Amino acid sequence: MNSIHQQLKKGALEIMVLKIISEEDVYGYELIKKLELYSEQYFSLKEGSLYPILYRLEDKKMLESYQKSFEGERRVPRKYYHITQVGIAWLEKATEEWFFFQSKVETILKR
Repeated sequence: MNSIHQQLKKGALEIMVLKIISEEDVYGYELIKKLELYSEQYFSLKEGSLYPILYRLEDKKMLESYQKSFEGERRVPRKYYHITQVGIAWLEKATEEWFFFQSKVETILKR
């Protein structure tokens, strides 16, 4: 069962990551915490799992990153992620396809 869980999770992560970033720019650790919160702890990623997704989305021009410094504070600058127009268009299409796919799977499983 674990391999089924992993494959389903892998297919949904890019959509969920883009959805969260579409609501507001976030940095990596904040994104991990939001995924945990919104999924009621079901999706709990390590940084080593999240950053390859973010880098892949950046390579596909769906995300842009930028450094944010905190003036007057001795904190390390954080790398924030922002969704692009390409990412917004892809997210809309992927969300539509996801719900269509989900409805067809449910139709079969509920027979």
